[in-house]
This record gives sequence, C-alpha cells and structure tokens, in this order.
Amino acid sequence: MNVTTEKVALLGIGTALFVALSLCLQVPVFENYYLCLGYVVMAVYCYSFGTFSGTLTGTLGVVLYCLLINGLRGMPGWALGNIVIGIVLGLTFRLTGKMKNSVWRTAVSVTGIIAGTALGILLVKSLVESILYAQLLTVRIGKNIYAFVADAVMLAVSLPICAALDNAAG
Repeated sequence: MNVTTEKVALLGIGTALFVALSLCLQVPVFENYYLCLGYVVMAVYCYSFGTFSGTLTGTLGVVLYCLLINGLRGMPGWALGNIVIGIVLGLTFRLTGKMKNSVWRTAVSVTGIIAGTALGILLVKSLVESILYAQLLTVRIGKNIYAFVADAVMLAVSLPICAALDNAAG
C-alpha cells in the first residue's frame, strides 16, 4: 500500500471528525445511550476511500473517543467491533458499487449494515466484554442491544449521504 501525505491527512481528518461528532452531537435514544454520529464518518470513508480507510477511521476514532471520555473502559470491545463493522461495510459498499438497481443496492447495503453491526457489536464487542468483565456472553449481548440498534441506524442514515456523493461526482 502506498502511504502518501494526502492519505495520512485524510485519515487524520476522518478520525478527528469521528471524535468531534461523537463528542459534540450526542442524541439520546435509549437509557444511557446516545446515537454515535461518528459512524456517519466511518460509513462515508468506507464508501469514498475504501474498506481500509473507513475501518481505520472508525477504529482510531473510537479509541480516541473512549480515551477522552472514560479511559480504557469499553475501548477494546468498541475498537475490535469497529474493525469488523468497517470490513463488512467496506466490502458491502464495494459489492453494491457495481449494482445498477437502486432498490437492490439499498437492500444489500442495509443487509450488510445490519450483519456487520451485529457481528461487530453483538458478537465481537460482547465477547471481549464478557472476557474483560467476567460476565456471561448472553448478559453482554443483552447490554449491547441498544448499541447495536443505534449504530445500525446511524450507518443506515449514512446511505443517502453516500448516494449524494455519487450524484455530486457523476
């Protein structure tokens, strides 16, 4: 992979946007849980710059966000979960980029978002937390249902932004 100053700058901007949107624009949806608007940045980066850039933006963004908010508490699970979400999202966008039918494109994108978020949050994040906190996996999955729903919604909300990028470019 050819690392250029431009790529490093774009990664830094994306990471900063992820953190800023996560910190500054908190929309409460569930008890003690807020929509993480940083996921919009992650989705746009996966869509516009590819799987690696989007995944790295979402992972570094959540690591910095967690360090600023509560130290290391929660960070390993979120970071590993975001790696999974970013990979699935990036691969989904690569697949749907070749589709002409907008209905199928949206359906496959939403399916990828739900599957990636379920794997990243309900499986990976919950598994890491069950190990770290010595709790049953089912207990952690139950506690992470809110995060799964809210994060999947934010990623789905990103789809019109990605479509607008296509319209602006083409």
